[in-house]
Amino acid sequence: MPSRSSVTDGDTGLTSGEADRRRAKEGPNRVDEGRPDPIRRALGKFWAPVPWMLEAAIVLQITLHEYPEAAGIAVLLVFNAALGFFQESRAQATLDALTSRLAVNASVRRDGAWRKIAAPDLVRGDVVKLSLGAVVPADVRLIGGAVLIDQSMLTGESVPAEAGPGFETFAGALIERGEAVALVTAIGGKTKFGRSADLIRTAYVESTEQKAIFRVVRNLALFNGGVTALMVGIGVFGLGLSARQIVPLVLVALLASIPAALPSMFTLAATVGARTVARRGVLPTRLSALDEAAVMDILCADKTGTLTRNALTVAKCQPLPGFDAADVLAMAALASSDGGADPLDAAIRAAAGTANPRGWLRTGFSPFDPAIKMSAATAKDAAGAIIRITKGALAAVSAKATSEVTAMVEDLQAKGYRVLVVACGTKAPLTVAGAIAMSDPPRPDTGPLIARLLALGVRAVMVTGDGAVTARVVADAVGITGPTCPAGPIAQVSGIEHYGVFAGVLPEDKFALVKALQRAGHVVGMCGDGANDAPALRQAQMGIAVSTATDVAKSAAGIVLTDAGLGGIVAVVEEGRATFQRILTFTLRSLVHKAAQVLMLLVGLIMTGGAVLTPMLMVMVMVGGDFIALTSATDNVQPSARPNVWRLRNLSIVSAVLGLCDLVFCAAILGVGHYHMQLGLRALQTLTMITMVYSGQAIFYVVRERHRLGKSRPGNLLLAGSALEIAVFSTLAAQGWLMARLPLAIMAAVFGGAIVLALVLDTIKLALLRVLPIE
Repeated sequence: MPSRSSVTDGDTGLTSGEADRRRAKEGPNRVDEGRPDPIRRALGKFWAPVPWMLEAAIVLQITLHEYPEAAGIAVLLVFNAALGFFQESRAQATLDALTSRLAVNASVRRDGAWRKIAAPDLVRGDVVKLSLGAVVPADVRLIGGAVLIDQSMLTGESVPAEAGPGFETFAGALIERGEAVALVTAIGGKTKFGRSADLIRTAYVESTEQKAIFRVVRNLALFNGGVTALMVGIGVFGLGLSARQIVPLVLVALLASIPAALPSMFTLAATVGARTVARRGVLPTRLSALDEAAVMDILCADKTGTLTRNALTVAKCQPLPGFDAADVLAMAALASSDGGADPLDAAIRAAAGTANPRGWLRTGFSPFDPAIKMSAATAKDAAGAIIRITKGALAAVSAKATSEVTAMVEDLQAKGYRVLVVACGTKAPLTVAGAIAMSDPPRPDTGPLIARLLALGVRAVMVTGDGAVTARVVADAVGITGPTCPAGPIAQVSGIEHYGVFAGVLPEDKFALVKALQRAGHVVGMCGDGANDAPALRQAQMGIAVSTATDVAKSAAGIVLTDAGLGGIVAVVEEGRATFQRILTFTLRSLVHKAAQVLMLLVGLIMTGGAVLTPMLMVMVMVGGDFIALTSATDNVQPSARPNVWRLRNLSIVSAVLGLCDLVFCAAILGVGHYHMQLGLRALQTLTMITMVYSGQAIFYVVRERHRLGKSRPGNLLLAGSALEIAVFSTLAAQGWLMARLPLAIMAAVFGGAIVLALVLDTIKLALLRVLPIE
């Protein structure tokens, strides 16, 4: 059969040997990101609000000639900076790994044949094919075909440009319609805008949940600021403390108010989650994607490739009088893209083979347009007459189909086939030549996975461009319930959330569907694969690009599936919920402990007339507590049974009650040490520090469970971190290093009291959560 090149054969392209020589000389098609060197990044960890406070504490201690304390704080400052540097490097390494797996591919002509290669392997002079949904992989000049190009992210032009032979476009532009062949004119750093074609455009976006938590923390800081002001007033006017005495106290209070590890916890938890789901076939395009997956309650799933096998085959070819099956398949092949990634076209070309009974030679081709659900070609017969061929949905191919044709199509659809109609003729209206029934059976795991999503509180609905009859057959087979949405504008459908099947859907309808479901109060996940799905993927809280998606769809989505089916979606929901639980634990622990710490300073001032913690001891408590809390990013947790909701009011109330309990415990220990044991101020400072460490451990293990304490086994890293913190602080206190010595008997009594505190707090927590759920 004659060549069926999508647009034009162009030339044979470069040979592999020539491409290798050019790559060796000019380098890969990659742009140096210009990241700051590691030394500069490390130094940057000392230039931020929390390091400033630590540095101020060092200067203050030096001014007061307390050199050992200054040295101790300096060591802790370096440790905190190193921890932040490590976490940032780990997050960047994860994003680099995701970027490499989400690299743009290019269809290139090498050695006279079309092949897929990674965009960084392109060289100047390569001939590439630009198809619907592709990201332009380098600066190119079109040499054949016609496309609609979106260059807005490069040039700022809001209107896409119609482009044909001779048009020059740049790396990173998006193909919104059509198909073309182009010559690579510049690569890598020599491209006009000096950027690579990239799918991960925003690696980390602060989620709504993070913003909400930071508001709660801000309110906590304001509360603690008020307590600090009250403490200053009491110290200066009530106790007559000097500036030399009050400044360290204020510094300690400010340090106690800052949940310094909160941003690191978000990044670390998201990084751990991203690595986990990547091993299960899901690539997040931004680290906040797991937050969004945790709250999703409705999933709009594509039929093809997500619910079905995406292994399209021609099951049946039904010709009409005047044509035979070979004619219909040959004409359908002429109206199919050659060398593209469309599995439907590939299945038709495979079924047609090289047969061409009528000897037609293709002279033009218009690729499939989702807006009109049809592809078209022109061909020349042996007599030189021009024949137009169309392939697509019945309504698109033949506006006035006969009852015989309609009945044939409906009969095939009722059996679950996806039906394409082929028509041809020299002038309109074209004659329907026959129908091709495409088989794509449901995946065997779809039913169980839909049931699993439902158990997690996520209802799956089917969204497909296929007809209602075919869609209903597949929906029933996989367990999707709910009626089929009637035809018509989706925005005008009432009770949109009650439907289970949306058939005959155009890409623009997906956007309207997402908006309608969001107006109904749902958090929406939307699957998509085409360039025209990008608006819907961006609008949805959880945009999901399926495994066969175009580059444009991937760039718009929050996650990209590397495997077909719903398994990756279930994985990201479960891991998102688990990540939510870890962050909730960290947040609750921070709110409880931070409020209690500042109030304890006030109580200690009133009780002893001095500061019950030095700046160095406060920094030690802060770093030690944050270190153990960060280990919760790998803790063993169960995913939430339902979509997560941040109940900030309830969270604040529960934190306040548990914080008051912690305060009572710490104040009681201090009271015993001051009034009964008659300990000096420095010994009381050590006692306060060790009490905060032990009570912080108790609080952490209580709040990590939403049920009874000990219901689940903590993670190994968490247990190791707890043991290390207790061992280090107990040793320092017992030996009197960096602080006054404290007898082992006192520490043992405080540790026993912390165990009792944990049991009491657990009972109070369970009672609170019954009336004030926090998730």
